[in-house]
Amino acid sequence: MKKRRPGKFSVTKAVKANARERVGQPKASRVVETEPRTGRARKHKPQLEDVLRDEE
Repeated sequence: MKKRRPGKFSVTKAVKANARERVGQPKASRVVETEPRTGRARKHKPQLEDVLRDEE
């Protein structure tokens, strides 16, 4: 059976691992929407005739 080769060295992973050791794991965050979604947004602007009709 062959010996397992070590993985390729990544500077980014090494720097992040070092930061986690010193500072600690960052807290998990979740985006909270301010208003609930009511469906799909309108694709086109309302026409002038429709706006004037709604105001009356």
